[in-house]
Amino acid sequence: MPRLPDGDPAPASGELPSQSIAALGSRPFGIYLHVPFCRVRCGYCDFNTYTLTELGPGASTSTFADTALAELDLARSVLGDAVPRVDTVFVGGGTPTMLPAADLVRVVDGIRERFGLADDVEVTTEANPDSVTPESLRELADGGFTRISLGMQSAAPHVLATLDRTHEPAGVGRAVAAARDAGLVTSVDLIYGTPGESLDDWRRSLDAAVSLAPEHISAYALVVEEGTKLAAQVRRGEVERPDDDDEATKYELAEEVLSAAGFGWYEVSNWTRTPAGRCRHNDGYWTGADWWGVGPGAHSHVGGVRWWNVKHPRAYADSLASGASPAAGRETLTVEQRRDEQVLLGVRVRDGLAVDDLDDVGRRAVAGLVADGLVDGVAAVRDRRVILTLRGRLLADAVVRRLLGVDT
Repeated sequence: MPRLPDGDPAPASGELPSQSIAALGSRPFGIYLHVPFCRVRCGYCDFNTYTLTELGPGASTSTFADTALAELDLARSVLGDAVPRVDTVFVGGGTPTMLPAADLVRVVDGIRERFGLADDVEVTTEANPDSVTPESLRELADGGFTRISLGMQSAAPHVLATLDRTHEPAGVGRAVAAARDAGLVTSVDLIYGTPGESLDDWRRSLDAAVSLAPEHISAYALVVEEGTKLAAQVRRGEVERPDDDDEATKYELAEEVLSAAGFGWYEVSNWTRTPAGRCRHNDGYWTGADWWGVGPGAHSHVGGVRWWNVKHPRAYADSLASGASPAAGRETLTVEQRRDEQVLLGVRVRDGLAVDDLDDVGRRAVAGLVADGLVDGVAAVRDRRVILTLRGRLLADAVVRRLLGVDT
């Protein structure tokens, strides 16, 4: 697992600077809930997750909802009466649906009671296909959830085995159908570049995802993260490290297949059939919104202050039980840091980045990026926006470095 940033000490009260509180309401406001429990840990995953046998006393699925509600009490106290109604809720993990549906609904009810929910609130949970049933999905929908993101990853059994996924390909279709019957907007997540995955395997996965007719599809390149089982396998030579050229070819295939099926990209790794199918919560991350992250290891951002919670569920629960904030550290972003993040995240979305939001170095870089086929020339000249071409999406990090003047 990655270590937490160092940052500055976070006050035990959770108090935020007055200028951060004053900015509330000028941007969308969301709540993220991190549920760290997994039945097994996938070999490629470096998220803050724990199998139940790793937790020890003091942290359990049976008490997690109560602990999350305690952090929501803290959030309401810190943010005060200036806090706007919540626009989006996103429950991630881990496998959030390892918790009973009733507990997830209870947390959403707690958010509603403490903050209020916008009339068009988006409430999403992630789930493994084998962690939900028609009954649990109906309970989630009846309890206020509007959207579900299912971890499909691949339609090839041998790829799922390499990734240590526990579901069978056929289970994805059953889960999508049950979610749709419950009235939930559906999204499926795919991973490409797994060792042993052929281009035909990837095409079959894309075709299978399209055949399910979800409103939204995500496709992420596999990254070998240090400290994971997969990294150890690569180091020992048991599996090959993902190849950049292979992943680029698979991304291009994803664009081809998904576009032909009526999906359009709205962020480098995300496609949707209609604008209404976008994940509005993630849009908030990409456009500098405010959010409070609940749960062990969760990150938050309000008015230019970012903080992060302690990682272990027991330490998290103990902090809240003692009446203290579970924050492990925080940082106040400088004007330069906020501008750099705006470029880093804004350039990845289909709406692009306003040329006028760049500094002199960035504005001078645009013409060269157009000439190199990385940025759409018409959008840059006519609309004064930096919008990536397909080639630019493949080289998005390089585009960001040039816009920030740090290209080497």
